[in-house]
Amino acid sequence: MNPHHCEDVDHDAPAAQLEREAELRAPTLEEAVEWLKGLVCAGDGVEEAVCRVLDVGSGPGVCTCLLARAFPRAEVVAVDRDPAVLERVRARAARRHLGHRVCVRQAELPGDCEGLGTADVIWAGHVVHHVGDQQAALDALAARLRRGGVLAVAERGLPPRFLPRDIGMGRPGLQARLDAAYEEWFTAMRAALPGARATVEDWPAMLARAGLIPTGTRTFLTDLPTPLGLPAREHLHGHLIRLREWAGDLLDAEDRATLERLVDGDACTGILWRPDAFYLSATTVHTARACSRD
Repeated sequence: MNPHHCEDVDHDAPAAQLEREAELRAPTLEEAVEWLKGLVCAGDGVEEAVCRVLDVGSGPGVCTCLLARAFPRAEVVAVDRDPAVLERVRARAARRHLGHRVCVRQAELPGDCEGLGTADVIWAGHVVHHVGDQQAALDALAARLRRGGVLAVAERGLPPRFLPRDIGMGRPGLQARLDAAYEEWFTAMRAALPGARATVEDWPAMLARAGLIPTGTRTFLTDLPTPLGLPAREHLHGHLIRLREWAGDLLDAEDRATLERLVDGDACTGILWRPDAFYLSATTVHTARACSRD
């Protein structure tokens, strides 16, 4: 997602940041995958019938491995466009003794979808919004489902909260203004994508237009209160640095100065040291089933 590039950038840093975030949300993702398993195995479906799972936009493979545990007879394919994160998938699966069932595939959505083959379960986590035509992406994923298969799409939810309203520096309400700046940046990013099309982001309706039968939506919370551990603080530090890069010019001078103090790794007012930092986030998952294709 990062629009900036320079030759001396640490190319593994985005993958590391993704992995830290996914690990923070691992209990939430596990809960979501268990809910998905219940939907997949309801009615005529049984666990043994799930032979192949696609994790599209897999990132470093946290959810990939959870899917492999949930569906123990299935081949699980991690699909991502970034070879660096796919290497992390391989390493994570090997550490968890899942390497014999987890494989990786470098591919772009939606253009490379047809080459992925079909699957009984498809998980698409925070990836559809990277495609200019989101409906076309859902259509392509739906076409990969086998009869009775389930597509799960995790998108947006609620932005993470990690600061109180008044943090003792700058104007109160900084978190809300950071969210507003990010939304402005996100809208511009979406508009600049190839083939970008505006759409009402009614995900169940979009899944229905893709020819699927919506089977439910649930939101899962990640709630890490104070005192916040170091991994969460490191993730938030990276998150704020990316916000500064993406949306810093959309903030006023006072808020930019406050943000600089928050990302200062040596200052007691920085996010790495603040005693009032917490982490609260919501992940929303929309599901739909492929009807019979007689």
